[in-house]
Amino acid sequence: MNNTVERILPDPDATDAFGRRLATLIPEKGLSVALSGPLGAGKSSLARALLRGLGVTGPVPSPTYTLVEPYVVHGREAYHADLYRLGEPDELDMLGLVEIADGAVLLVEWPERDTGHRLRFDLTLHLSHHDNGRGLILEPHTPQGEAVARAALGETA
Repeated sequence: MNNTVERILPDPDATDAFGRRLATLIPEKGLSVALSGPLGAGKSSLARALLRGLGVTGPVPSPTYTLVEPYVVHGREAYHADLYRLGEPDELDMLGLVEIADGAVLLVEWPERDTGHRLRFDLTLHLSHHDNGRGLILEPHTPQGEAVARAALGETA
């Protein structure tokens, strides 16, 4: 599946709005999202906005040091993971991300650190620096990811 779409998020407010919109489109089955891009490109900001859009209240820390931050919102599980600090591919097993049940939302920063390619994603969001905002490439990997990406961009099938 190679239906990538590129957009510009001109400022932090646009990034926040996109993340909150994406949250409203996540199906009951859940969604697995990879957040890729260089340091400071907005991966954590987008994840934070999406989690807020799901209904998370209170602190939404970056999982840089904890590796995984779990949330339960309206009876739904959500996990925000940061794989940057993984040293060995086997460390992924200790995080329990591969076994996350259907219905959960999984947001993974630095997915390229999963060198064993054990995680499967519905959608990859590639973020980059762009003037004062961010470049965003949406790359769906499943029909579900494609439907969410199209809806997030206001497109129809």
